[in-house]
Amino acid sequence: MISTGDFSRFLETFAARIHAAKEELTQLDSAIGDADHGINMDRGMTAIVELLPGLQDGDAGTLFKQTGMKLISTVGGASGPLYGTFFLRLGTAFGPATEIGPTELAAGFRAGLEGVIARGKAGLDDKTMVDAMVPAVTALEAGVEDLPAALEAAAVAAADGRDRVTPLVARKGRASYLGERSAGHQDPGATSTTILFESLRDALRAG
Repeated sequence: MISTGDFSRFLETFAARIHAAKEELTQLDSAIGDADHGINMDRGMTAIVELLPGLQDGDAGTLFKQTGMKLISTVGGASGPLYGTFFLRLGTAFGPATEIGPTELAAGFRAGLEGVIARGKAGLDDKTMVDAMVPAVTALEAGVEDLPAALEAAAVAAADGRDRVTPLVARKGRASYLGERSAGHQDPGATSTTILFESLRDALRAG
């Protein structure tokens, strides 16, 4: 079972890795977007880390709902509403539970993914965070009998999805304004989503 404390460690890990990747994410975004993805995500996750001491002993639903609301209120651009919606849906799925099993984990991430798709109106091959998140969530769902293996598979699937769409022309988001020039540029949203699933794997593995 995964505790709220485990999820708090996941968010701490994600925040630390976003901070470490801030310059890389901003450089990726400068090529095809507003050059602010790394800066914005780092600001939002730094604000979330400040909330965690008051949330890590409560229920998982509240932890992720507070995370989502904080991201929406502190992160500019598209990434705040998209990641905020993801975590809000995750929190709603988990509800008042203080421990989450693998099946519930996968169902929560599926709910989060559906929220991102509904909010951003993006699908596969549009070259967005969805291209990393869809295969990762699918891998998580397929492996609920063996959580460590499923977490590894999800992280690998996210990275594969990120890399798979790099040669493509973006069809959604700021990158789509560039048309053919967006081809060959790694998507910053798919990159931060890969960091999300790698952080989940490593934080829960350490638990």
